[in-house]
Amino acid sequence: MSIDWNALTPLAALAGGALIGGGAALLLLLNGRIAGISGVLGGLLRPVRGDVAWRAAFIAGLVGAPLAYALWTAVPVPRIDAGWGLLVLAGLAVGVGTRYGAGCTSGHGVCGLSRLSPRSLVATLAFMGAGFATVGVMRHLMGF
Repeated sequence: MSIDWNALTPLAALAGGALIGGGAALLLLLNGRIAGISGVLGGLLRPVRGDVAWRAAFIAGLVGAPLAYALWTAVPVPRIDAGWGLLVLAGLAVGVGTRYGAGCTSGHGVCGLSRLSPRSLVATLAFMGAGFATVGVMRHLMGF
C-alpha cells in the first residue's frame, strides 16, 4: 500500500467536516430534524403535508452544491475500479443496510454519535467493521 502525499488535503477535509457538522447541528437546533440522508430522502418518497419543502431543499443542496463548486474550479475525475453491475449491487446493499440499521452513515455516524446515542455507536461500529472486513477480503484474499 502506498500513500499519494500529493493528493493529501487535510485542510480541505477539515473544512468539509466542519461544514457537515455545522450543517447537521443547525438542522437539529433550528428545525429539530436529524440530517440522516436515508431519512431525509425516505420522507420525500412518503410525503407528509408540511414536511416536504425542507427535505426537497436539503436534497437540492446536496446535488446543487457540487454543481455550483464545479463552476469555479476543475472537479477531479474519480477513479472507480469497478463496473456498473458491481456499483449497482453495492448501492442496493447500502440501501438494504440503511433499512436494517434504521439509518445511514450520516445519520448514525455524524448525528447520532454527536448526540451520544448508544444505538448509533453500535451501528457506526458495525458499518465501519463491515467496511474494514470487506476491503480486507476483497484486496488481500481475493486480489481486487
